[in-house]
Amino acid sequence: MLETVNLDIHKPIIKKAQKGNPKAQKNLYELYAKAMFNICYRMMNNVAEAEDVLQEAFCEAFRKLDTFRFESTFGAWIKRIVVNRCINQLKKRKVELEYGDHAYKHELSEETIEDDSLMQVEKIKRAMGLLPDGYRIVFSLYLLEGYDHQEIAGILDISESTSKSQLARAKKKLLEIIKAGNFEYSTN
Repeated sequence: MLETVNLDIHKPIIKKAQKGNPKAQKNLYELYAKAMFNICYRMMNNVAEAEDVLQEAFCEAFRKLDTFRFESTFGAWIKRIVVNRCINQLKKRKVELEYGDHAYKHELSEETIEDDSLMQVEKIKRAMGLLPDGYRIVFSLYLLEGYDHQEIAGILDISESTSKSQLARAKKKLLEIIKAGNFEYSTN
């Protein structure tokens, strides 16, 4: 017989935070801020903007904490708030996506996949920072945050095929940047 799995290991802290306990809210912030900042930074590509969006997202989460019903993990719930905040901020910035309803085909060769030097995490992080905003956002949402193309299309108000082509172009551009190997990246 299967046991019911506790969806959130931080349930006692969340319950206290829902009642307005500032220590519990601070504890939640400390537990999730780093992971949520990483999402903000990948999407915003700017430390100051990522910090601002993070703070706004946590303020919104604490205002809406009474709506959290433990139907998912707290991490998944706050991640959705963070991603939506990032998207809203980027829309204010009027990020341009290269629209196109055609799918861009780019196959990775076995040689490219096997080349360990191209897949070093730091190189990928730096190269991601050099991607155009539209590419980086779709790349982050799809490969790093786990959204599918239908969800991305809904979030960004684009077609699924545009999401797919943005991802393919992002991958191609990322490989070009990494192969060039002479990129500098600042943390803004």
